[in-house]
Amino acid sequence: MKSLANIEAFVRAVEQGDFTRAARLLGLTPSAVSRRIARLEEELGLALFRRTTRALRLTDDGRAFYERCRRILGELEEAQEAMSRVRSRPTGRLRVDAPQVLGQLTLVPSLPRFFKQYPGIELELTLRDYLVDPITEGIDVLLRIGTLRDSGMIARKLGVTRMVACAAPGYLKHHGRPRTPEDLSTHHCLGFLRESGPVPWRMSTGEYEVKGLFHVNQGASLRDAAVAGLGICWLFDFMVAEELASGKLMPVLEEYACDERPIHALYSENRHLLPKVRVFLDFAASLLTKTRRS
Repeated sequence: MKSLANIEAFVRAVEQGDFTRAARLLGLTPSAVSRRIARLEEELGLALFRRTTRALRLTDDGRAFYERCRRILGELEEAQEAMSRVRSRPTGRLRVDAPQVLGQLTLVPSLPRFFKQYPGIELELTLRDYLVDPITEGIDVLLRIGTLRDSGMIARKLGVTRMVACAAPGYLKHHGRPRTPEDLSTHHCLGFLRESGPVPWRMSTGEYEVKGLFHVNQGASLRDAAVAGLGICWLFDFMVAEELASGKLMPVLEEYACDERPIHALYSENRHLLPKVRVFLDFAASLLTKTRRS
């Protein structure tokens, strides 16, 4: 049998009771439906309808053929729906590149919930603080903090963050609370360590050199050192959100905080059309929104 369309025209004509209603359902003309059924009868070598001026009446062969075709079309529609669901279900390997602090302190702790919701996704996460070529490295999504340079990629804003200064209650009780950035010169400041030394703290009133007993090149260690009472840290708000909420850390110099910095997801054109990419972007946005509220 050459055409499934002829069978569908036959089944819809039987269900609708005439060619005109079947044609309207199929988006065809009544004559087109009639021609399709005529070709079907020719292929079968038998008459499916007893045509009268008042109504369509199935022959005995037509009735038996209709019952078989109705079941076949129903099963075909179910198969198409099932395949559509499979195609839209997020599956496959997803490669994400993110800044270290964002990956370590926000993404990774939340992954159990992500995999519970999307067990078909295999995530490969690289943590780097510089922009890479996603095509060369096969990256699906890049997450970046701060102002973007023109990369030719599509950007979706996921949230905002800002730097905050905070310290443990015990440290502040023993050393006092700084009232201005200039007071930091008499405090132990925990600096993020680069090759040239601790990164200066850039506040609304300018940059301030970091002096203290401990510096490290890893954000989570800075946070933990502050919780342990070693000094004042200067970190993104999402890095210390839980500690501030629980009282393990207390904010200081809040009026001198910098402007908010955007957090973006970057991806090549059409990558957002993939279900695995779409659900990850929504998941990341929900994490950053939740963190900002807390």
